[in-house]
Amino acid sequence: MGSLRAILQHPDDLFPLVKLKLAARNAEKQIPSEPHWGFCYSMLHKVSRSFAFVIQQLDTDLRDAICIFYLVLRALDTVEDDTSIATEVKVPILMSFHRHIYDREWHFSCGTKDYKVLMDEFHLVSTAFLELGSGYQEAIEDITMRMGAGMAKFICKEVETINDYDEYCHYVAGLVGLGLSKLFHASGKEDLASDALSNSMGLFLQKTNIIRDYLEDINEIPKSRMFWPRQIWNKYVNKLEDLKYEDNSVKAVQCLNDMVTNALSHVEDCLKYMSDLRDPAIFRFCAIPQIMAIGTLALCYNNIQVFRGVVKMRRGLTAKIIDRTKAMPDVYGAFYDFSRMLKFKVDDNDPNARKTRDNLEVILKICRDSGAISKRAERTGSIVKIFSELNELEQHRPDHSSTTQSCTEKNEIAQR
Repeated sequence: MGSLRAILQHPDDLFPLVKLKLAARNAEKQIPSEPHWGFCYSMLHKVSRSFAFVIQQLDTDLRDAICIFYLVLRALDTVEDDTSIATEVKVPILMSFHRHIYDREWHFSCGTKDYKVLMDEFHLVSTAFLELGSGYQEAIEDITMRMGAGMAKFICKEVETINDYDEYCHYVAGLVGLGLSKLFHASGKEDLASDALSNSMGLFLQKTNIIRDYLEDINEIPKSRMFWPRQIWNKYVNKLEDLKYEDNSVKAVQCLNDMVTNALSHVEDCLKYMSDLRDPAIFRFCAIPQIMAIGTLALCYNNIQVFRGVVKMRRGLTAKIIDRTKAMPDVYGAFYDFSRMLKFKVDDNDPNARKTRDNLEVILKICRDSGAISKRAERTGSIVKIFSELNELEQHRPDHSSTTQSCTEKNEIAQR
């Protein structure tokens, strides 16, 4: 019923949604017949959602390597995320995981639902891994080793400072960026990107997820695992869990905005990384998640619903992004639109308002200087429509100062 209502409200979502559905079905038809590869690609569709078919648009050897890379790291992440595993059991597994990928017999029961199936049948992933080219194997082993060691370090370490936060995000996501750059290079399709740019690609996605998933993570059973740095949240509340209580709504939103502002600092590197890519399929593979991230931040910013429920883009807008992201001008256009939306939502009374605007101005300038904004035809897509609605609301307010009611109204429009 909810999906039908969304389509009725946004009828131009229908065609991209149909195209996305057909592309997903076509990707499923490409699953190889060998049992181990069949398992890997079937599992990829279950744990990677919309982007499985984007992965399958890559050339076969690179597609196989990224499929296995993704599943290995999802398995590693499943071990880290399972709070029911005792530390003395978990740490050795994380530290030695890079060796297990060479073992056709190894598996470890943990996780839930599809992730439990992945772990129970991990020997099938190992079998597929051993059929990859040596360059791909070496890259996957190296990143898995470094990531496992980093995850083990943070099992017994709290995220206290912003440096800790960057370090943790490097281990769990920045290294993914480095690994993908190595795989792209090993395929012969791309030059090897710098570690700094590759790291930023991962950090931007990871920080967006950490921000969006506050409520889910704080309510994790049997115990929560949180990665918001104390150096940020301690400016607003005494305990991180206090952000979810209604009495702290103002402080919670200010803390949230601080976190979003921190994430925006990585966008300049991300845009540079994507602008250097040559292969169209690799470009789409990298660009679509980045646009989703900036869009998610635009929805989360100044939005108390992050502490009350789920904040995410509607499926129709996701389908449009996937359908319309073809080249770098599309990326500049999307980042420009979402950054304008973010800038509009900045409250003059927010403690980080100036820093947020400064970060956004950097992004907006890069997009304008690219020439893509001035050249693009008049847009009527959802991103601009959202911004137009927000802008109209602002023009009808008697003054520019932000109020609780106006913030709520703006966030309701953004959610639509």
